[in-house]
Amino acid sequence: MKIRILLLLLSISCSQTLFAQRDDIVQQSSKYEAPTDPLVKAKLDTWQDKKFGMILHWGLYAIPGIIESWSICSEDWIERDTTIKYDDYKKWYWGLSEKFNPVKFSPEQWAKAGKAAGMKYMVFTTKHHDGFAMFDTKESDFSIAKGPFAGNPKRDVAKYVFDAFRKENFTIGAYFSKPDWHTQYYWWDKYSTPNRNNNYDIDKYKWRWDMFKKYTYNQIGELMNNYGSVDILWLDGGWVRPLSSVNEEVLSWGAPIPKWSQDIDMPKIAAMARKAQPGLIMVDRTVHGQYENYQTPEQKIPEKQLDYPWESCLTLNGNWGWVPNDPYKPAKEVVHKLVEVVAKGGSLLLGVGPKPDGTLDAGAVARLNEIGKWTSINGEAIYNTRITKNYHDGNTWFTQSKDGNTIYGIFLVDSKQPKQISWKGNAPKKGTVVTLLNGKRKLKWTTTGDVTTIDLPGNEEQVAWAFSFSAGRK
Repeated sequence: MKIRILLLLLSISCSQTLFAQRDDIVQQSSKYEAPTDPLVKAKLDTWQDKKFGMILHWGLYAIPGIIESWSICSEDWIERDTTIKYDDYKKWYWGLSEKFNPVKFSPEQWAKAGKAAGMKYMVFTTKHHDGFAMFDTKESDFSIAKGPFAGNPKRDVAKYVFDAFRKENFTIGAYFSKPDWHTQYYWWDKYSTPNRNNNYDIDKYKWRWDMFKKYTYNQIGELMNNYGSVDILWLDGGWVRPLSSVNEEVLSWGAPIPKWSQDIDMPKIAAMARKAQPGLIMVDRTVHGQYENYQTPEQKIPEKQLDYPWESCLTLNGNWGWVPNDPYKPAKEVVHKLVEVVAKGGSLLLGVGPKPDGTLDAGAVARLNEIGKWTSINGEAIYNTRITKNYHDGNTWFTQSKDGNTIYGIFLVDSKQPKQISWKGNAPKKGTVVTLLNGKRKLKWTTTGDVTTIDLPGNEEQVAWAFSFSAGRK
């Protein structure tokens, strides 16, 4: 009964804890340092063409349908059943590894649903902060390949996920948590675990931290060497960083700050990873510098346009992982966010959580298909585009082709379908044709002063109207 009550409370509190994460765990870096490696620069440019991706959080937390990993962290914002001791709760959580048997595991379904939505790249959680590996690691027995799923031919889950998405021509990203709350090299059970940081003095117990560094290096090495071509290494847990990089910006987050340098030797990891995967994009989230090749604001969109690589990480519903009865965002809302993100220079990484049986919820698949109805017709205004100087006027957002010859306008419909739309700036070139992407139809247009007006078909409904024209005066 206690566990049932606990799970109910955790399910209710999921959306609340999500916002706590957004505010104090993953902040956007205020600076950007461009990579110098030509191969990385080339792959980064290709990634910026993709614009729309899927991030899949799947792990032990899917079994009870609760917030990913964070329920075992002892911080003030974490809600748990007060009648259950913290250590007992952790034992229960670790014990979920003995019940994780996703016999309907279907990464092909995930990949097809992502493709139907118009997604072009993916990021899969190979290991979240709880330390449970979703790949067949030799560094630990705490993995999907060692429990009740061990006898399944698809027990090396990450391999089949990556393969399924490669078959659908996705760019491949591996999420990996730098902190690992299960290993004794990070959370040593000699001491309590008061927060997300490692719980022993690294200077005093240097051998133990060196073992953690080796453990992390080896697991990343497995991912980089044993799973085919990987384009993105997406590293989470930005509090694992050299103490020298904990600056005023980091202190302002309000998150618990490490007492000692959690330096895992990123230069060594990067050299190894890029030897195995030349041109690898590294995303050391929130740790400003040469290993944060693009920034990742979470559950928000930057207020203004940015001229360097970034992505907004948003969820399809209210949580990263699967939570029962969590309503999905309307397709219209997702499309509008995608348009805003791209016009501001970013990409949208949309979070979808598979169920504990290894399939996507029917509601998620249906919503992704709805989104795809728009992207399949209007994708020309999204994919392979770059920013324009005048990127926004009212409900109209603008992108442009990479060669700068074509401007794309996208009008976001609030409630009433318009018969005409107008905007300032980005006037079409004199004599050009303004073309509605849906059906490649010509639209009537006029420009008076700095205001352009176009007539829309009056008998159709769209969540967003996208059109193209040759660039004229700005």
